[in-house]
Amino acid sequence: MFSESKGNMLHGMLLIALFSCSAFYLADIPFVKELSLSPLIVGILLGMLYANSLRNRLPETWVPGIRFCTKQLLRAGIVLYGFRLTFQSVIAVGLSAIAVDAVVVVGTLLLGILLGRLLKMDRDLALLTATGSAICGAAAVLGAEPVVKAQPHKTAVAVSTVVIFGTLSMFLYPALWRAGAFDLTPEQMGLYTGATLHEVAHVVGAGNAMGDAVAAPAIIVKMIRVIMLAPVLLVMSWLLARSARRSGAEAGGGKIAIPWFAFGFLAVIGFNSFDLLPVPAVDAINYADNFMLTMAMTALGAETSFDKFRQAGAKPFLLAALIYVWLFFGGYLLAKCLAPFIG
Repeated sequence: MFSESKGNMLHGMLLIALFSCSAFYLADIPFVKELSLSPLIVGILLGMLYANSLRNRLPETWVPGIRFCTKQLLRAGIVLYGFRLTFQSVIAVGLSAIAVDAVVVVGTLLLGILLGRLLKMDRDLALLTATGSAICGAAAVLGAEPVVKAQPHKTAVAVSTVVIFGTLSMFLYPALWRAGAFDLTPEQMGLYTGATLHEVAHVVGAGNAMGDAVAAPAIIVKMIRVIMLAPVLLVMSWLLARSARRSGAEAGGGKIAIPWFAFGFLAVIGFNSFDLLPVPAVDAINYADNFMLTMAMTALGAETSFDKFRQAGAKPFLLAALIYVWLFFGGYLLAKCLAPFIG
């Protein structure tokens, strides 16, 4: 028998599952198909519609179930996404992916810190925003929170900026790709998408909308970025501790959040590389995974209310926008410069 808390969580998850079923139905409508809107993108739209209309009329006790979908369910979906890939495909992406990711991560962090100083922003807020933009959105912000020791409202502001700009990219990239605005091959577009979009969910959504030829390298490149969270947090913790000692402040240790789901993703790719499962079984897993990712995207939309736009304020948005410009144009130039090496 479920406890009351587990029952309330289940209610939130069932609500997201209902929206996700609707997303699959709507995505199958011919008009929606012509727009190349996948269930993942339809799901986040439904979630945003819910967040800005019915959200306040439903019990707050359902919220943990919704957030469970944006975190644990998303990570489980990413792990299972590995069944679509093999290490042969990872090798095909090449060392250029690691090079682009390294430049994007380091460049974004340094730029965010510099711009934060120029804008005279709070150091913690600027660092959280830069970390989220550089690596994996809200997950990176939450991972950096115990290292930075930021106040809760600063974390909420940083999360809101990366979610909003990441969601913008998730719609903008496929639209520009279909319009022919990017002079990139599908492999290069995948590298560009994975190296510059904020959330793992955003990369999955945008890649899915542009086709498997873009989605496969995009998710690999993105997961390389996610794995970089661990060394970034270690270095960040050391630098902040050293800075605190220099200023005479007390330097306490913080627990570093390692993205274990990224290693699970790699383990599944390794298993799938041996081609041990029959094709029907892999297809069934991929279908279930697609539904899980749609639920995660829907839940992400359900957490994106217009209030977050107002709460973020002007300076954090300006910082996030300037970083976004760097990711959009700088990432494109990196992809183009490495074009001879990525197909």
